[in-house]
Amino acid sequence: MTTIDRFVEGLTAISPAEFTQERVQHFLRDTPVDPASLAPFLHYTSTHYTRNLVHKCDLFELIAICWDVGQISRIHNHSGQHCWMAVPIGRLAVQNYRVVRQDQASGHCVLEEANRVEMDPSHPAYVDDEMPIHSVLNLPEYGSRATSLHVYSHPYDRCLVYSIEKSSYREVPLFYDTEYGRPAAPR
Repeated sequence: MTTIDRFVEGLTAISPAEFTQERVQHFLRDTPVDPASLAPFLHYTSTHYTRNLVHKCDLFELIAICWDVGQISRIHNHSGQHCWMAVPIGRLAVQNYRVVRQDQASGHCVLEEANRVEMDPSHPAYVDDEMPIHSVLNLPEYGSRATSLHVYSHPYDRCLVYSIEKSSYREVPLFYDTEYGRPAAPR
């Protein structure tokens, strides 16, 4: 296991030309992070999962997302950016979706569930470019908090969120709860 600082050093050592889906996925699989080294970035709340910025540069950002039992993300995409996920603490599921119909002019969208992937310390995952819409779930039956590390290349500050109930989608801004271990500036 490696510390989060060494993990960041390893990511920054990957050249932009080599920062591919396969290369970064191998790095995550071969470089598990010691959960104890994440202490400055572990901020759980009962009201929502938290997004905690660990590192940001032009090529990528690394965020520790802290999930209390039963917390889930909204169904979302990553604005065309690549995403890799590792789970050094706990276990999470990623529910992927397929677009059945989408009308950009009206914001109307019909989704259907596709496959579901489970992640734990031994099984990182990535977002498939062919199926980029998903939700992340800390299912109640898992019975514990979880922390996931998300590598986004390139950094982005807006994404699309989808509502199955309303058959719609819209763009939303993204925020950090903490930055580099300190509370983020108020929004």
